[in-house]
Amino acid sequence: MSDVAAIPAEYAATLDALKTRVRAARFTAQRRVNTELVRLYWQIGTTILDRQQSAGWGSDLVGRLATDLRTAFPEMKGFSRRNLFYMRGFAAARTGEEVVQQPVAQLPWGHITVLLNRLNEQERRDWYAAQALEHGWSRNVLEHYIATNAHERFTSALTNCDRVLERTDSDLAQQITRDPYVLGFLALDADATERQLEQRLVNRIIDTLRELGTGFAFVGR
Repeated sequence: MSDVAAIPAEYAATLDALKTRVRAARFTAQRRVNTELVRLYWQIGTTILDRQQSAGWGSDLVGRLATDLRTAFPEMKGFSRRNLFYMRGFAAARTGEEVVQQPVAQLPWGHITVLLNRLNEQERRDWYAAQALEHGWSRNVLEHYIATNAHERFTSALTNCDRVLERTDSDLAQQITRDPYVLGFLALDADATERQLEQRLVNRIIDTLRELGTGFAFVGR
């Protein structure tokens, strides 16, 4: 009897369910890491804002801070002078640690810089942040909707993407997966390639299938 014939009828459904669980767990972990990164950037921005107001720090000193942070954490991508000023602007727009409870904290940092660059009103930024999170917009889609004043034309139900795509399959989820700021925050650039990360996930799937007993096999990536 061939291996194909030996595979039970429920195998495909079981594999699909496990793959869905892996994707969902991975996405949840990535979002948590992203939220911690946003919290860190807000804290850095708050510190810069405080030093500028209380100690008269100028742009040159912020530039020196950027250089020293890059030296201390060379694997991280977010410590450019320009990005530190984005952090300052983010802190100026958002006061209080409750920032991490807002939709904006679940967006990639690139999305947040778009909101800071393109919009001046905090209420409008919040609206676009909520829509981007709900519908899984990529950064380019977010920029398009801002440029075309989507808030003036639509209610909260802009598209049906949230009903067609799983959240883990959205453009937003894919961008968080590949976000260089998140990968740098985790210091993965130098220590783990995408192939290595994929292999670790595959190994975990194989181990899970083995625990289910005989009749299960991992037949491809």
